[in-house]
Amino acid sequence: MDGEGGSSGLVKSAAVKLSEMGEKTKQLGTAMRDPHQQRRIILVIVCVALLLDNMLYMVIVPIIPDYLAELESEQAEHVHVVIHPNSSYNSTALDKINRNNLDIQIGVLFASKAILQLLVNPLSGTFIDRVGYDIPLLIGLSVMFVSTCIFAIAENYATLFVARSLQGLGSAFADTSGLAMIADKYTEESERSRALGIALAFISFGSLVAPPFGGVLYEFAGKKVPFIVLACICLADGLMLLTVIKPFSNRTRENMPVGTPIYKLMVDPYIVVVAGALTVCNIPLAFLEPTIANWMETNMHSTQWEMGLAWLPAFFPHVLGVYITVKLAAKHPHLQWFYGALGMVIIGASSCTVPACKTFGQLMLPLCGICFGIALVDTALLPTLAFLVDVRHTSVYGSVYAIADISYSVAYAMGPIVAGQIVHNFGFVQLNLGMGLVNVLYAPALLLLRNVCQMKPSYSERDNLLEEAPQGLYDTIKMEERRAKKKGYSTAGNSLSVDENGFDPFRAQRSLSEESSGPEYT
Repeated sequence: MDGEGGSSGLVKSAAVKLSEMGEKTKQLGTAMRDPHQQRRIILVIVCVALLLDNMLYMVIVPIIPDYLAELESEQAEHVHVVIHPNSSYNSTALDKINRNNLDIQIGVLFASKAILQLLVNPLSGTFIDRVGYDIPLLIGLSVMFVSTCIFAIAENYATLFVARSLQGLGSAFADTSGLAMIADKYTEESERSRALGIALAFISFGSLVAPPFGGVLYEFAGKKVPFIVLACICLADGLMLLTVIKPFSNRTRENMPVGTPIYKLMVDPYIVVVAGALTVCNIPLAFLEPTIANWMETNMHSTQWEMGLAWLPAFFPHVLGVYITVKLAAKHPHLQWFYGALGMVIIGASSCTVPACKTFGQLMLPLCGICFGIALVDTALLPTLAFLVDVRHTSVYGSVYAIADISYSVAYAMGPIVAGQIVHNFGFVQLNLGMGLVNVLYAPALLLLRNVCQMKPSYSERDNLLEEAPQGLYDTIKMEERRAKKKGYSTAGNSLSVDENGFDPFRAQRSLSEESSGPEYT
């Protein structure tokens, strides 16, 4: 009897626990269906994807040069033994030739990711505008997972080159669709700035933490371990995306608003100014990363750990810059152009002072200044791109963030190849003075955005027509369908008159209930 009572008690206890688990699962499902909770989860997914991309971009910095040097030395010894088994061949000349070849190989390998990303972005932006943001994000995560696995098993230069190029392909989809998805889900300007600021903090964290992360694991656990860890995180992020967003679920895409073609966005003068600023402000970081280690070793006699940790302290002023810009943008959103211009001046001044540093401690100040300035520019101008699309084009963000990604890729494609040549031909001092001067001279160009940043598009009609909370891209579909029912005509035949590249702040400030104030949809 006691045994039967004990077993029935266990059954009841198990049933209660299963019931509690079922209830928690139901609550989790309900929370995930809530638009506000869902967009927070989407922000986490996108931030992890951006973190992974930038960690994979920078984790190879301490690994690949050493690994390629080992491969090169093994091949050189083999060639020397085969060709000159008994000769006293000039080993110094051979080492110099091998070193030059190794530098070229490393530069090409580092730049291959940004070059392929630069080539693919115009296509990925158009693709994202056509199919939405979720499927391209999944494609990007899948390609990055494959790339990371190839990095782990690669044992020669050709395989490493394929893995690095594949990463550029994945980044063209993941980065662009991720930023576009954030802009789409966070339609309020202050919320959008905050969300994009969080994403930028993750980008910075990935870029600055990856070298010490990769160096420590490579030193103590071997080449494969850092890439296996990143591959597991990438896989988990992809599974979370499939669970939360369900990219392949059936949904109607026929009524999806058609985004402005990327070639039209590329000739919009305001978008061109923003894209140029994003490129120019990232040039110091892109050009210093491959050159500053040799300069520190030659001029400061820095140790390996100092060269490895040179950029790590700059993470904190970068996050501080993001935080300050988000707070200022919430209070004074019409001054976004000023925050960007101020950031470029700070970058220019900091870049010019780098060659004057004599110690590791002194060098930290200008490097922190560069990253602080980049935070101001990126945090102010990335939301401005979405704002420009909202007020001057159709509110579909794939192509405009493809342009932003192109801007970054231009800087990072040139960096590993061009920076070394400039240092060799003109010197490290001239490189920094040139980069600083370009940033300071470009800053006044952001004055062109002054009038655009003062525009305040009204959301009154959207809020009146939509019963539930805003969903981003699909708000447009619902608005147009309800407007058609209300006024008795089809939206397919209705063309709303705003010139795509014209600029009329008075018209843009009118209520969206006036037919002439909305963007053109087909």
